[in-house]
Amino acid sequence: MILLASSRKKILTGWKQGLLGYSPIFFAVSLDILKDKLVKTKPDVLLLDYSLPGLDAQKDIVGLAKLNTKTKVVVFSPELSDEMEWELFKSGIKGCCRDDIQSEQVRYAIKAIQRGELWVRRTLSRYMLTELVEVTQEKNRIEQAVNELLANLTRREYEIAMLVGRGESNKRIARQLAITERTVKAHLTEIFRKLNISDRLRLALIMKDTVMSLSQSQPDPHNDPPSVA
Repeated sequence: MILLASSRKKILTGWKQGLLGYSPIFFAVSLDILKDKLVKTKPDVLLLDYSLPGLDAQKDIVGLAKLNTKTKVVVFSPELSDEMEWELFKSGIKGCCRDDIQSEQVRYAIKAIQRGELWVRRTLSRYMLTELVEVTQEKNRIEQAVNELLANLTRREYEIAMLVGRGESNKRIARQLAITERTVKAHLTEIFRKLNISDRLRLALIMKDTVMSLSQSQPDPHNDPPSVA
């Protein structure tokens, strides 16, 4: 199911030529009609004219993407700056095209997007690369900071922290490590102090979201023999 949102006859004609064989196809000639049909018809793909009456550029486009998160939105415009186009992609848009795109290119774009790909201009590749580098660097900084904190734990404290991250209770931790619950609680108090956190939930989040993923690619920061409880 595809929804075409434009009031310009020339654009609609080009879209329809490129979508021969696709059905059903719905139409919206204003922002209000578009919002209503997005909710009611839940289309797989939305072809959106940047000049649609009532559309307030990026703000409304992002809002439309949130109305039905499963709908893949493709924006057509005379010309968007690289910065604007990249912001649209970051907000969830799946494709951006010039509004004078050839009909057969419309078809290629739809097929690519339905396969889960993005329809993006080559000039945006530098933005994608920069974003990837920044995300990777930030992830590495977080991992390093957490590892430095975890390195302050003893082997036994680290074992208990890992078990907390897996959702184990104090009773089950005590049973697995052959220690008393009182000893588990004492270790947790020391873990909280060393990691500068105040509760078990924060510890579980640190261990689950960071350490558990790191353990697949990095060695255990505690390679010394287990300490006695």
